[in-house]
Amino acid sequence: MLKTTTALTLSLALATGALASNYDTGATDDEIKFGVIVPLSGPASAYGSTGPCIASYFQMVNDKGGINGRKISVSVQDDGYNPAKTLEQARRLVEREGVLFIAGNIGTPTNSAIQRYMNQRKVPHLFLTTGASKWDDPESFPWTMPYIPSYAAEGRIYAKYIKENMPGAKIGILYQNDDFGRDYMEPFIEQLGDDSMVVSAVSYDTTAATVDSQMSTLKESGADVFLNVASPKFAAQAVRRAGEIGWNPTQFLVSISNAKAAVLEPAGLDYATGIISTQYLKEPSNPAYAEDADVKAWKEFKTEYFPKASEGNWWDWSCYSAAYTIEHVLTQAGDELTRENLMQIASNLEAFEAPMLLPGITVNTADDDFAPIEAMSLMEFDGKNWVLFGDVITVDR
Repeated sequence: MLKTTTALTLSLALATGALASNYDTGATDDEIKFGVIVPLSGPASAYGSTGPCIASYFQMVNDKGGINGRKISVSVQDDGYNPAKTLEQARRLVEREGVLFIAGNIGTPTNSAIQRYMNQRKVPHLFLTTGASKWDDPESFPWTMPYIPSYAAEGRIYAKYIKENMPGAKIGILYQNDDFGRDYMEPFIEQLGDDSMVVSAVSYDTTAATVDSQMSTLKESGADVFLNVASPKFAAQAVRRAGEIGWNPTQFLVSISNAKAAVLEPAGLDYATGIISTQYLKEPSNPAYAEDADVKAWKEFKTEYFPKASEGNWWDWSCYSAAYTIEHVLTQAGDELTRENLMQIASNLEAFEAPMLLPGITVNTADDDFAPIEAMSLMEFDGKNWVLFGDVITVDR
């Protein structure tokens, strides 16, 4: 009898050990924990709603039974768009809270501050809301992956359009003085193939109060094309200031700052009319998508789970799309909830149809290509809505 009991106990222990080996820190039979770091405060707080959006999405998932029977717990942390704080919060999530992974973080300088740490710890650093080219480097950083299209590719699209349609343009550039700003500007100038077209390029720091002096400098340069490479607060200031000082160039506004509610309305819709930008998502406030199934589903989610969301801020729909993709990866992982398996699934998405993406755009990744979305469309603001023009443009990160 003793031998039988001992054998049974050993058998159960081995079985339990085998099951536990399918989990890494942050996963159990009943729960999956992950974290999101966003600027709930500070100069980029307009983006901060991304964190609550992802948390709200998984509250909806939990209300429907969770994923493979597990509750999803999302810990949202504020970094104030301060890289030092981002590292502090990453350590908190990984070392104190014990999350399985981190996903959906905002910002180039902030994610740069934790990229090496996350890879050294071998913790997935997934679907970042930043388009810096550096995130697509699976050889050097196999645990980091972006979600949105790259800034470099977007910059090249603007340069190509200007060369083809405004070959004699005199270009003025406002850019944020960090990796985010340079990641747009440098590929843009390279694509032009003629840096003499850029008659003025001025930077600003995120600690600045305004960009009024920079806008005066750009006007005085004689530029008739304006590339606005700024985060939302400063992008809105720049658009408004251009109008106030009577400078009327053809304006190109980077996609991360083309939100109608957060940027164009504060800037003044009259001043924003005619701006050109890019998009890869459907816009809920646009009448063209009134009957679209994705938009209807997003609006139902907004009403029940995320009432603070704005139909005019793209990050409030991009986060929904990214959260859906996170859900897909976790669902596919099944009971093999290891960090390595999550990265394997995330890096092998083929023509995945995440909600809110424009027709013709899908999520695609590979072991040697960590750029999920590599297509965009150009669009122009008509004073009320963004209007797409031309074909979907596929680009390389």
